[in-house]
Amino acid sequence: MTPEIVSIIVLALLFLVATVRSVNMGVLAFVAAFAVGVPLVGMTTDDVVAGFPGELFLVLMGLTFLFGFAQQNGSIDLLVQWSMRAVRGKVAAAPWIFFALSAVLISVGALFAVAVVAPLAIPFARRYKINQLMMGMMVVHGALAGAFSPISVYGAFINGYLEKEGLPVSPIALFLVPLVFNTLIGAVVYLTMGGRKLRGLRVSADGEVVGGTAAGGSSASPAPSTGGTGVATGGTAVLTKPTAPAPAPSSVAPKATPYQKLTLVGLAALALGTAVFGIDVGILSLSIASVLAVFSPKAAKDAMNKVSWSTVILVAGVLTYVNVLQTAGTIEFVSNGIAAIGIPLVAALLLCYLAGITSAMASSVGIIGVAIALAVPFLQSGAIEPIGFVVALAIAATVVDVSPFSTNGALVLANVDDQDRDKFYRQMLVYAGIVVAVGPGLAWLTVLVPGWL
Repeated sequence: MTPEIVSIIVLALLFLVATVRSVNMGVLAFVAAFAVGVPLVGMTTDDVVAGFPGELFLVLMGLTFLFGFAQQNGSIDLLVQWSMRAVRGKVAAAPWIFFALSAVLISVGALFAVAVVAPLAIPFARRYKINQLMMGMMVVHGALAGAFSPISVYGAFINGYLEKEGLPVSPIALFLVPLVFNTLIGAVVYLTMGGRKLRGLRVSADGEVVGGTAAGGSSASPAPSTGGTGVATGGTAVLTKPTAPAPAPSSVAPKATPYQKLTLVGLAALALGTAVFGIDVGILSLSIASVLAVFSPKAAKDAMNKVSWSTVILVAGVLTYVNVLQTAGTIEFVSNGIAAIGIPLVAALLLCYLAGITSAMASSVGIIGVAIALAVPFLQSGAIEPIGFVVALAIAATVVDVSPFSTNGALVLANVDDQDRDKFYRQMLVYAGIVVAVGPGLAWLTVLVPGWL
């Protein structure tokens, strides 16, 4: 077999083993890069190592380190409380608050915004009898809505990769189109999963729900924080085990500590410095994190434990293997095969579904890297408008993150009470199946097709 065929088979095995055995695909990809690159492609060890994405490694480490501070010192909890006070405790606004919080956090660099927000949102939904599936999906779609900002991990990676390949980029389009796409999906989720039944409900200063009826039709009141919690899921009351109290509005505005204020100023500086002044996001995030570390060395140790090393390894490993694919000519080989279809729009649709289906069972960060790399020669040929295609591909590869097998979906599922988890899992599978079947095609139809016509 030719090196191109062997490298594709190895890539498929990487996805299979990583999914079935729950092994970090980045680790496998590093090994595969040397196993394929040196004996089959004729690369040296130095050639393989040269494909390591050092700049992206710095971005991922810096961003997750910085947001480790915000998570550990309660700055994120503070934002939730301020948000609930801003809407005067209206329960109907809560899903949108958590949607917006996920979007804001990931848009300024918090790759695992869902990991931060889900532990706040799911207990909140449980306490105030909000559909937990609706709340969980709002958190995920919120993160996907903000995932492609110019200073996010996704946005910085895609824009940087396209520039490196000499392709046109549009950071604003890459950010705004997925934002609108996922916001509209969020609206559908909200309206079809019980959001309208929350109108008129309000959380009082003492944590009671007043001013309306719960989804089940009876007077709403939160279950005690000690003892069981009543959950309305699909119209059936389920008794769950005690959970930590969810954030509730207070009659007194919560005040930030000096260290929390410093953290929030740092996050604002990150957004301003990268978006307005064009400062490298990796260097700036590490610089801000260093300042926070100097003020509190103990917090720095805790924040370092929050660095998403598994994601860093995943992305770095996959891109190192992608460099081997490029050297072997695999990228051009696959692209020529796609171009041979003869109908660019059909080829683009196939790539969108390939990215979406694969991403539903793995990490979308790694999948996007491979999918865009495979599409680069296709885009360079001029057969299709590159910006629209990249945006559609980005949406297709991430909108399926609602799957319980994907990173974000798994994070939501992990925060559901044990007694509810099996039922929630089945509901997630149904919802994810719909999104996988419809999402990539809808992205292709609404983003790419209009530009083609």
